[in-house]
Amino acid sequence: MNGRIITLVSVLGLALLGSTQAHAQQTGSIGASTSPPIGFVQFCRDSPDDCDNRTMPRVSIPLTEASWRTIVKINADVNREIIAVTDQDHWGVPEVWSYPVDGKGDCEDFVLEKRRRLIKAGYPAQTLLITVVRDQKGDGHAILTVKTDRGDFVLDNQVGKILAWKDTGYRFIKRQSDENPVRWVSLGGVDTGTVAASR
Repeated sequence: MNGRIITLVSVLGLALLGSTQAHAQQTGSIGASTSPPIGFVQFCRDSPDDCDNRTMPRVSIPLTEASWRTIVKINADVNREIIAVTDQDHWGVPEVWSYPVDGKGDCEDFVLEKRRRLIKAGYPAQTLLITVVRDQKGDGHAILTVKTDRGDFVLDNQVGKILAWKDTGYRFIKRQSDENPVRWVSLGGVDTGTVAASR
């Protein structure tokens, strides 16, 4: 039953993507290099094999019915399987980035697991970008930006539906570079709440 629902959502979602209004466009204007989050630095120190420090060509995922279905399934699976818990409650410290191997994690851990599974499914690392935003409450939050040939989409543990970046209502702060995922670039604090209101 769940498989049928995911397939239906995938097909309907891809049909919607065919319209001009549904195209996501790229995530705002990419600015200068900026410092990575301290948790990301710690993650790369602990998991160096998952932090490939080399320049890669800029690419995007061709968004087909099959690729969209895979993205939807992995997003739904991780959101369903992982229990959201703060690092303070989980580890007794304010900030730890890690894979949720015990089935628990905060927003960064959801992102890391989705990214890992998508890379394993064959998607290029430079199309799967950890992104730091401010949510509607002004709190810091991590999401996964997926670069496709139809624009940038967001995988989020707070929202089940995959949205175009400009439809999230978030303020975009910074993300991994799409040329070297160890480096980070500023997104200028573009407020998608304002973008949505102006349409």
